[in-house]
Amino acid sequence: MEPPASLSANALESWETNAEYWDAAITKAGNKYWRRLQEPCLTRLLGPTLRTTAGCRALDLATGNGLCARWLARNGASSVLATDGSYEMLRLAEAHQQTEEESGNVRFRKLDVTSRADFGLLRTAEDWGFDVVLMNMAAMDVADLEPLADALSKGLIAKNGVFVATLLHPVFFTSGAAISIEKRFSPVTGEEEITRSKVIKEYMFVPPAKGIAVDGQPAKQLYFHRPMHELFAPFFRARLVMDALEELAFTKEDGEERIESTSNFTQIPVILAFRMRRP
Repeated sequence: MEPPASLSANALESWETNAEYWDAAITKAGNKYWRRLQEPCLTRLLGPTLRTTAGCRALDLATGNGLCARWLARNGASSVLATDGSYEMLRLAEAHQQTEEESGNVRFRKLDVTSRADFGLLRTAEDWGFDVVLMNMAAMDVADLEPLADALSKGLIAKNGVFVATLLHPVFFTSGAAISIEKRFSPVTGEEEITRSKVIKEYMFVPPAKGIAVDGQPAKQLYFHRPMHELFAPFFRARLVMDALEELAFTKEDGEERIESTSNFTQIPVILAFRMRRP
């Protein structure tokens, strides 16, 4: 396996290539995943801190096109520092921000969350102790979580601050997952019934694999699968404490005509979200 630094460089290179295509697909306002799952979850996990912390300072990691940074500014953060390892993503995020009323509340900075050096430069340039640190839908794209966990434990978040992350659910989005769709007529109603399931053949040991986030994107990106114990281990080693965990799934109202759509798997969570604090 390639060393983490090399894997991280390859991962960021794909995001530089895909940035404009991804932004056009997700849009400035976000897609259905954002509206139906991510935003409601972030409101639950971050809302209390954003509403009750005077002068709330937020740090948005892997900001992408700045969707979450703008959301933080609209929902109570007095200031937001939006960061990403991709210069092209930062360019798009800044362009979107120029049309926002809260543009004065959001600043941008290059930061690769796998780089201890980048965190060191951040500490030199900025006061640490953010009340909110958010990394939305990016942990599965990150080659090494240790530098982030170490920074969080050393004061990146304030003593009473929170770190929240969301990511594709590691149990159901492995490279070995196979979709099964069965159709049959109900003997009771006489109507067609569709049963959807996923068969997981690999979970404990799955190497980094290339995949796509948006159909048609120019380049495949690297996904870093981690079983839950490996996902949380860096944060637990850093003595962070988890106080919230959510598994997010679509409902029947989100269903689509395309029967294999993730939106139709109402019993299988799409996203895992968790919140951590310093003890």
